[in-house]
Amino acid sequence: MTQNRTMEILVGAFMAVGFLALFFLSMQVSNLSSSNGGEGYQVLARFDNIGSLKVRSPVTMAGVRIGRVSDIAFDRKTFEAVVTLRIDSGYEQSIPDDTFAKIFTAGLLGEQYIGLDAGGSSTFLTEGGQITLTQSALVLEEIIGQFLFSKAEEGTKIE
Repeated sequence: MTQNRTMEILVGAFMAVGFLALFFLSMQVSNLSSSNGGEGYQVLARFDNIGSLKVRSPVTMAGVRIGRVSDIAFDRKTFEAVVTLRIDSGYEQSIPDDTFAKIFTAGLLGEQYIGLDAGGSSTFLTEGGQITLTQSALVLEEIIGQFLFSKAEEGTKIE
């Protein structure tokens, strides 16, 4: 009887550890586990198309995460997406103001993130600065549509 009870307690403890591990895994995948607590500075970037970029998506430079997307808004005057990037405070006075921002897709699930390519300026981005050189997300449907349209045009040419 006591051996049966001990086995039930061990199975229960194993299940609890499994659920705890699943919880931490889901937090890592959803980008909710790490926050910089508002430390750092904000800069803006404007894009024609952000694809499926989301708030809390990583901001990287040379493959290293240096911040996160803190807000996404739509500018009704210019019809652009305005993305607010929160750059970690450790990178203050180190990102040139002519930096180029691109939206990339990572992994099989297609998570999008912003990659920064440093420019050569001697002045740096500061709080409230703006990245003016941007490249929008590549939307797979648009690329396929352009390819099919160009192939259809080739087939209908009269010589």
